[in-house]
Amino acid sequence: MDQHGGAPPGPSEGARRATGEGLSQGNKRFSARRKVESVLRLLRGEDLELVSRELGVTAARLSRWREQLLRAGQAVLKKRPQDARDEEIARLQQKLGEVTRANELLQKKIEHLEDGRPLPRRRSGR
Repeated sequence: MDQHGGAPPGPSEGARRATGEGLSQGNKRFSARRKVESVLRLLRGEDLELVSRELGVTAARLSRWREQLLRAGQAVLKKRPQDARDEEIARLQQKLGEVTRANELLQKKIEHLEDGRPLPRRRSGR
């Protein structure tokens, strides 16, 4: 203890924050919204170290958030919005799969009949 009855002298609050000492950064959780707001501050030109210190997270973590947001944004911009045509294509692909399965089953039945083997008993799927 020091002469005023407080904790013994050590690194200043600013030094602890800059190095990450005394902060439970691994346990500190941020919502997606708060991460986006933090990254937007960086993209608007605020200093990385300043924002990092203010939020109590490492500059590396904040930089990772920025890179993740930029990658995700890039991926979204590459996608073409779905329209009615895409829905029709998906419906037709599903139908094609159903017809293909039915065709394969019929082919197996034909093979069994041509070989003179009895057809396997079929369980009702209904």
